[in-house]
Amino acid sequence: MSIRKVCIVGLDSYAMLANEDSRYIGGEAVQHVLLARAWRDLGLEVSIVVCDEGFGARKDFDGIAAIAAYDRKAGIPGVRFFHPRASKLVAALHAADADVYYQSPAGASTGIVAWFCRMMGRKFVFRVASDSDVEKEHGRIRFGRDRMLYDYGLKRADVIASQTEFQERLLKKNHGLESTVVNMMVEPPARGMAREKDIDVLWLSNLRALKRPELALELARELPNVRFTLAGGPMPNGSTYFDDVAAAAARLPNVTMLGAVRYADTGALFDRAKVFLNTSSIEGFPNTYLQAWIRGVPVVSFFDPDGLVQRLQLGRIARSLDDMREALRGLLEVDVYRETIGRRARDYAAREFTSAVASRYLELLENQQRERIDATGGTYP
Repeated sequence: MSIRKVCIVGLDSYAMLANEDSRYIGGEAVQHVLLARAWRDLGLEVSIVVCDEGFGARKDFDGIAAIAAYDRKAGIPGVRFFHPRASKLVAALHAADADVYYQSPAGASTGIVAWFCRMMGRKFVFRVASDSDVEKEHGRIRFGRDRMLYDYGLKRADVIASQTEFQERLLKKNHGLESTVVNMMVEPPARGMAREKDIDVLWLSNLRALKRPELALELARELPNVRFTLAGGPMPNGSTYFDDVAAAAARLPNVTMLGAVRYADTGALFDRAKVFLNTSSIEGFPNTYLQAWIRGVPVVSFFDPDGLVQRLQLGRIARSLDDMREALRGLLEVDVYRETIGRRARDYAAREFTSAVASRYLELLENQQRERIDATGGTYP
């Protein structure tokens, strides 16, 4: 199997690709662009299908083509799913004319891309982006139509990549499907002068209810001598929630709330942080863990993917808010303890979450093709 052209279907990835300011950038968008760059560097022709942001039908960003699908606001409610959304997404997939299509996260697009690949004889890779993607009922996908399309696409992927062994097991249990754990990628920090560690606790995420920023504020109330920085902008249609959190943060003298920060500028915040705090109620494998670890910053969280944080001692895992408060206190009060964990985390991230991930996907596709040929009694060229 000869792979020359790869297309990533990441409808929300334009802001990350274009390095735009003050735009919502999710974890999958980060992975899409890092993976696109790695495939480009392997000599492949790479495109990303994104929502139409007014840049024209196609635009090049440092050797990666952005291909416009549909305008989020266009169309008549109730009908716009079919046109312009589905119709223009299929048109963008045709325009990419790739050998392999890679898509995440879970949703109606999964089914549309799978159908297109079936019709055109192309390979389809689906990437699990969250533990919710492998749930039995897909309750976080809003519409029944979209849940049906996701199920259709999931069952027809040539390769399914999980983030964790937990997701791999749950996908097998709930859907009877095999997947392979493929690590994520992290961008190494730029070389330069070490920054002053003037942020005791960094909390960074897009602000939405499931990320629970109010827990970070509660910890700040209980630790008045600890300097907290909260960074992250509102979700689409989430300005009221953002304003409520910002108002609560403004009442705490030890909290700095920055609002939306460009992805390119988040690295400097991690460089300044002593500890990274995650208070989310659900995750897959947070990009922010990798950004922290690659800079030697321990993680404190309720969530531990595959038990890595505890097993490899990359930070502290809490079972309650009281646990979390004491974990922060312990890491901040003993510099040697915190720095030892940080070095261990940096070595782990630098070893496991590299651009070699891009080659791993190509290897999985080659293996899948070989197994299919062997199963039919053919020969592998």
